[in-house]
Amino acid sequence: MQLVCFWPTRVGTAKILFNQSTRRFQVAVDDEVLGDYLTAQQAVDDFCGGHTFSHSSGVDTSTLGAPDDVGDWQRMR
Repeated sequence: MQLVCFWPTRVGTAKILFNQSTRRFQVAVDDEVLGDYLTAQQAVDDFCGGHTFSHSSGVDTSTLGAPDDVGDWQRMR
């Protein structure tokens, strides 16, 4: 998995990951994968809209304050 971008939240670090073998993006909080997507923006859209699989903390991901534009997430340097 390649880390594309991330955003710190109160329940852990939200991450957009790229899986080289499947050529798909995943959204995760720390090591908990919440969904699989064709584009990084789709992953962010579902995360910010609260439409991912449920996080083990029970929190609605739409309440975590992450920006809804993937370009606003922090990038790896």
